[in-house]
Amino acid sequence: MNIEEKKKITLSLIETFNKAGCVALSLRESGLKKEIKDDNTPVTNGDIEVNKILTKRITEITPNILIVSEENSAHKNDKNLNNFWLIDPIDGTNDYINNRDEFTLNAALIINKKPVIGIITAPAKKRIFYSYAMSNSYELVDNKEIELINKKKDSDEIKAVSYSNELKSEILKIHQKYKITAYQKMKSSLKFCVVATGEFDLYVAEPRACEWDIAAGHAIVEQAGGEVTDFEGDEILYGKVNFKNPSLVLKSKNII
Repeated sequence: MNIEEKKKITLSLIETFNKAGCVALSLRESGLKKEIKDDNTPVTNGDIEVNKILTKRITEITPNILIVSEENSAHKNDKNLNNFWLIDPIDGTNDYINNRDEFTLNAALIINKKPVIGIITAPAKKRIFYSYAMSNSYELVDNKEIELINKKKDSDEIKAVSYSNELKSEILKIHQKYKITAYQKMKSSLKFCVVATGEFDLYVAEPRACEWDIAAGHAIVEQAGGEVTDFEGDEILYGKVNFKNPSLVLKSKNII
């Protein structure tokens, strides 16, 4: 798949993501229906409706590429996955349920176990990010593409995002290594987006969550000139058994 094909696929999905984001907000405003899944995490009718919208359009555009979604059991037991879509219809469902604004909609195209397209929207923040090749990572602002690869850092401060206010010792050591001056708790894959833009410089996580939580953000960060590895500096690949993530280190282009 060449860059023009990936660009066409990506741009064909922007309107769908905007529509799905509006549906998510509308359903929340009218009152969500919530259930608890077998893994003790919540799911709402918003997650399910967004999943339907995204999977329908992605199937229309790339009918020969299978889809693995957090909210669908299809293909989760497949072995030797190489080329497939990973979808997390709503990442940060607790924020979504509790009327906070950091939840995101996510899709990534995996080719040869690596993310080559990433699309993330944070509808409550009116932000959408996407990427489809190295040096082709963008935020769409007022219908204008802002190139993340060339976006300048606003401050000399070295800042991190974290999934918790309390840092575990191994994470704190990595913060110290990069001379982090401040960190902020942030939910969902929005963490990846703000590292890609250079608003923050680092995100470190021990093994947690699943591949659909990170794949789209991985593509956006890496294709914006950042770096995504595990704690040992090894590349992160997709299609693993149970789709479980290893440890994670995201670095913006400012600190590589």
